[in-house]
Amino acid sequence: MTADKLRPIRVGAVSYLNSKPLLYGLREEAPFATLTLDLPSRLATGLAEERYDVALIPAIEYFRQPGCEIVSDACIAAHGPVWSVKLLFRTEPEKVRTLALDEGSRTSATLARILLHRRCGIEPSMRPLPIDADFGAADADAVLVIGDRAMHVRDEDYACVWDLAQAWGEERNLPFVFAMWVARPGVDREALAELEAALGRCRDAGLSQAEQIAAEEGPPLGLSPQAALDYFRKHLHFRLGRPERAGLAAFYEQAVALNLAPAGREVRFHDCLQR
Repeated sequence: MTADKLRPIRVGAVSYLNSKPLLYGLREEAPFATLTLDLPSRLATGLAEERYDVALIPAIEYFRQPGCEIVSDACIAAHGPVWSVKLLFRTEPEKVRTLALDEGSRTSATLARILLHRRCGIEPSMRPLPIDADFGAADADAVLVIGDRAMHVRDEDYACVWDLAQAWGEERNLPFVFAMWVARPGVDREALAELEAALGRCRDAGLSQAEQIAAEEGPPLGLSPQAALDYFRKHLHFRLGRPERAGLAAFYEQAVALNLAPAGREVRFHDCLQR
């Protein structure tokens, strides 16, 4: 079926730098889709409320929203330090009693709680950190910061800093998946199949044009083109392969153990990804 005959599909994606290679040329590749950019947490809410048909949502939200399915092997993951997800400590990690969580985060917030429990045996009380708030002034023993602003953290300003993807890898020796393309129930199957193919092409094209994307997107965020390129190539991984799926399963297992996700959810892939 030609694109002009497909049912319109509403797509939501994160507004952070880490999504730029995944979105490269999406409007041309999928003209039947309308794209909206927002925070990860708001995208998850929008998908649950059916304001989006497909969204790049936090991995943990996939397990909290029944009936959804993963519709692309394009994702945002890390095989080591991710740079843009950090837990900042004002005291020794074992002494943390309060934790401020970036309001844009859900997967990273869950991961922070898992790691604090696994490494330190603690479950601190939670406090919200508004996205536009000065995280340096947050009234908490530890502060979770994600996205573009996390890249500008000065580690020496804190007693300790955990890069959460690196900490996860040290604990489980697995990649960590931060976000995936997920469809809500009831989306037109033909349009979904076309979008799945388009998302893969966009990811591949975005990676091939990483230098151009870094040169355009890095400087407005206070990053040099080389720093942005290093972020894409050294800190991020964009394919949901077998190791990433294993990491995703391990994360879900840990979230369930701490009652941070409902038990009994299955990982469901769109028809094209049943392999």
